[in-house]
Amino acid sequence: MTSIWLDRRDPFTSDPFEPDTRYDTVVAGAGLTGLVTALLLARSGQSVLVLEARFPGAVTTGNTTAKVTLLQGTFLSQLARQYSQKQVQAYVDGNREGQAWLLRYLEEHNVPFQRRDAYTYASSAQGTEKLREEVSAASTAGLDVDYVRDAGLPFPVHGAVRLRDQAQINPIEVIDALVADIRSRGGHIVSGVRLRDVTGDAPSAVKTDRGSVRADKVVLATGIPVLDRGLYFAKLKPSRSYAAALELQEDQAPPPGMYISVEQPTHSLRDYAVDGRNLLLVGGHGHQVGRTDSEKAHLSGLLEWAGGHYPGAVTTHTWSAQDYLPTNLMPFFGKLPRGKGQIYFGTGYNKWGMTNAVAAALGISADILGGQVPWADTIHHRITSPAGALSAVALNAGVAARLASDWGKVTAEGRKFDGLKRGAGGSAVPAEPAPTAPDAPGPAAIPAGPSAIPAEGQGKVYREGNRPVAVSTVAGTTCRLSAVCTHLGGILHWNDNEQSWDCPLHGSRFTSQGKLLEGPATKDLPEAPPA
Repeated sequence: MTSIWLDRRDPFTSDPFEPDTRYDTVVAGAGLTGLVTALLLARSGQSVLVLEARFPGAVTTGNTTAKVTLLQGTFLSQLARQYSQKQVQAYVDGNREGQAWLLRYLEEHNVPFQRRDAYTYASSAQGTEKLREEVSAASTAGLDVDYVRDAGLPFPVHGAVRLRDQAQINPIEVIDALVADIRSRGGHIVSGVRLRDVTGDAPSAVKTDRGSVRADKVVLATGIPVLDRGLYFAKLKPSRSYAAALELQEDQAPPPGMYISVEQPTHSLRDYAVDGRNLLLVGGHGHQVGRTDSEKAHLSGLLEWAGGHYPGAVTTHTWSAQDYLPTNLMPFFGKLPRGKGQIYFGTGYNKWGMTNAVAAALGISADILGGQVPWADTIHHRITSPAGALSAVALNAGVAARLASDWGKVTAEGRKFDGLKRGAGGSAVPAEPAPTAPDAPGPAAIPAGPSAIPAEGQGKVYREGNRPVAVSTVAGTTCRLSAVCTHLGGILHWNDNEQSWDCPLHGSRFTSQGKLLEGPATKDLPEAPPA
C-alpha cells in the first residue's frame, strides 16, 4: 500500500550522520511539524539536524488527504462543548496562522496548490443538527461559514456547512520544498536513524541507533512522543484510517470542493489532477489501531461506498494513515514535561495536521527562540474539562482491559490466540488446524510441520511455552518474532491489510520482519527463540 503522493517520489538522499557532533537543535521526525520547525530555526541562524527513522514524509504527512482547511468536520462544535470561547478562539487563530504561513510559503516557492471550498455534509436528517451546531461554533470564532442545501455531490444530502476559499495540496511537494530550503540554510537531514533517548543537561546527549550527538534543544515531531515523559501515550488514542485514488469514467467528474461527512463511518472526498487526469480521492472508515477483526474489511467498505456513487471507477492507489486523537480534543505542543526545558514536542492533531502541524511548529520555534504567540499561550494554559478527564479514564481503562485480556488468552493453558486467518474481503475463515472460534481450544504451542506456517499474507499469535510468538508469511518468507510490543508489553495484532504487526494499546506498528514502523516504541521486535 503506497499513497499516491509517495508513489511518484524519487528516492531520498540522506546527509551523512556524524556521531559526537553538536547542534543547537536536533529535530526528530521529518514530517510537516518537524521540517517547518527546523526551517524556522535554521532561518534564525541555528545549526539544525533533522533525524528521520525512515525518509521525509514517510508516515502521516505522506499518507494524508492533504486538506488545508479551517472547517474541520464538526470539530469546533466539539471543542465548544468542552472549552471556553477563549480557548476555541485560540485554536482557530492558531490554525488560521498555520494555514496562512503554509500557503504563503507555497506561493513564495512556486509549489502548486488549489483553492477549494470546504464542506461538512450530512447524509441524514439527524446529522443536520450537528451541522447547525458547527455553523454556530465556527461563526462565533470568526469563520465566514454558511449553510447550504446543495453541496455539489453526486448523491443527495440533507445539508452542508461551507467555508469558501480553503486549499488542498500534494504534501510531498511541500516536504521536498522544505527539505531543499533547510539544506540551503545549512541544516542537515539524515534518514535511516532513529532517536532512542535524550539524557543529561544541555547540551543533552541525543542517543540514536547509530550513535549519539549533542544538542541544546530537542524537538520530538514523531507523531506521538517517543519519550514517555509526560505519559502522552496515555492521553492519545491511535487511529488508523484509509484512503484511495480513483480514476472515474468519462461521464463522471470529482465534486468541485473538499468534503467530509458528519455520519460514521466518515467519508472524505477531494480531487487531484495528475498526468492529464482528474482523480477522485476518498478517505475514511477509521478505527482504533489493532482493535478490529480485519483492516482489509475497512478498506473494502470504503471502496464499496465509493463504487456505489461512482460506478465503474478504477482504483489506482490505496493506502492508510495513522493519527493520534487527544482525549481532551486540544492538540499538545510545547515543552515536554520532565524535559528540563530542553525538549519540545507536538502531537494530537485530530486528523487535521496540515494546519495544526504548522501551528505547532510556529509555537515550538517561538518558545525556543524566545518569542511569544498569544494563541499558543492560551492553549498552553487550558484546563482539562470533566468530559476530557472521563475520556482519558475510559481510554486507559480500555487499554488495561485489553492488556489483561490478551495476556490472559496467551497464557491460558491449551489456548490459541488470534487463530483466524482472513479470506477475501476480510471474511474470517478457520486457520489450520481449525478451531471453531478464535478462543476455542487449540494447540498450546506452534505445531511442527507445514500446518504451522501461515498462508501467504497472514499472521498468527501463538503461545509457545510461556511466550507469545508472532508468526507470519509475507512474500514467501516466514518470520517468527516475539509477539510482545517493545513499548509497554501489549500483545500484537496482525494487520491483514498492510501485513504488519500492530499494537492495540498505544499504536506502535512493526513490519512482518519486526522492523519498527511508527508509534511510541523505539526498538524493533526481537526474533522468537527457537521452539
